[in-house]
Amino acid sequence: MNGYWYGPYSYASYEPHVPVPQDQYEERMQTVLRLIQEAIEDERHDELFYDYLISVAPTEQEKQVITSIRDDERKHRSLFRQIYTQLTGQRPSISGQEEPFQKPASYLEGIEKALMGELKAFEKYRVIYKYIPGQFRDTIFEIMTDEMKHASYYNWLYAKNK
Repeated sequence: MNGYWYGPYSYASYEPHVPVPQDQYEERMQTVLRLIQEAIEDERHDELFYDYLISVAPTEQEKQVITSIRDDERKHRSLFRQIYTQLTGQRPSISGQEEPFQKPASYLEGIEKALMGELKAFEKYRVIYKYIPGQFRDTIFEIMTDEMKHASYYNWLYAKNK
C-alpha cells in the first residue's frame, strides 16, 4: 500500500505516460485542431447569444452574472486562437458559416439552452485536454473549469426563474 487512501475510487485508469506512435499523434493533433476551430466559432456564437440574454435579463444581478460569463467566453475565444496559432504557425480560419441567431421563446428557455451549451462545451474541451500537448493543458483546464462555473451559474439562474 502506498500510504494514500483514495476512498472507494481507484486511479488505475490513469495509465503511465507512454509515447504515442507518430501516426496516432498526427491523427490526435488533427482532432485537436478541428475541435479548437469549432470551439472558436462556438465561443463567438455563445458571446452573441449571451448578449441577447443580458438584454432581457430581469434583474441587474442576473445581467451582471451573464455579463461575466460572456466576458469569459471572449477570453476563451482569444485563448483558443492563441493556442491554434502556436500549434500551427497560422491564424485560425473563420468558416463564415456562422449559425444564425435564433431568439429563444423565453428568457427561461434561453437560460436552459445556455446551460446545456456550457455542459456540451465542457465535453468537447475534455477531448482537447486529453490529446493536446502538455504545455497547453493548464490553459485548457482553466477554460474547462470556467465552463463548469458557467453551468453552475446558469443552473442557479434557471432555478431562480423557474
